[in-house]
Amino acid sequence: MQVAGSGLSHMRGFTVFRQILRTDGIPGVFRGFGTSAIGSLPGRVLALTSLEVSKDLMLKYTEGLDMPEATRVGIANGVAGMLSNLVSCVYFVPLDVVCQRLMVQGLPGTTSCRGPVDVVRKVMKVEGVRGMYRGFGLTAVTQSPASALWWGAYGAAQHIIWRSLGCRDDIEKKPSHVEMVAVQATAGLVAGACSSVITTPIDTVKTRLQVMDNYEIGRPSVLKTAKALLKEDGWWGFYRGFGPRFLNMSLYGTTMIVTYELIKRLSVKQQ
Repeated sequence: MQVAGSGLSHMRGFTVFRQILRTDGIPGVFRGFGTSAIGSLPGRVLALTSLEVSKDLMLKYTEGLDMPEATRVGIANGVAGMLSNLVSCVYFVPLDVVCQRLMVQGLPGTTSCRGPVDVVRKVMKVEGVRGMYRGFGLTAVTQSPASALWWGAYGAAQHIIWRSLGCRDDIEKKPSHVEMVAVQATAGLVAGACSSVITTPIDTVKTRLQVMDNYEIGRPSVLKTAKALLKEDGWWGFYRGFGPRFLNMSLYGTTMIVTYELIKRLSVKQQ
């Protein structure tokens, strides 16, 4: 939806889904899935490792500061989320360029490729390494604060929910496994919703910048891409695909954080 021409761009998410299904079948819906799923694993490990290391360092450095514990933990989580995103961008931006190009093949202004290796070869041939990092600055500058927002919203939502359930630091009430999963899943859903509202316009511009080869406005840039999008659909154009992105970020955030927190608990028990 973010890169489609005037025909698909005004359709709702489900309509676009049916159009892709009718044109390309099930394979069309899952274009780039293998590359994204398999290729993202090392990046997730890098991001979460950076997150934990940064969080521990920030908690140590803020230990002596005169501030409420909740504020200190929130700052530590927010800074850690931002730093982990900056580190992971080095890996994820080239992967994102490849996946996005595979997903939008066949649309006007895009180049057809036979697979991820062919995408890399064609991009490197035309633009070199710089082409693999299209949108890197935009991603780093915008997604890093978004990551801080996600982890901050997650921590705040968790804190509010636990307090509403009567679980506080001064009360010895150990929550059940089901309660922990439910609270973490709900907090992840809230965090994903907050992040999607902020990041959808940026992601729309970034995606267009990464995949379009022919803008008829010279070499593509963030400003030119944003102007072209604004001219086509107005301000609402920046929120193309908001529904699918909201579902993606919310469901991904919920699944990721529940699995991540479970692994952390199991790791502690085994020590």
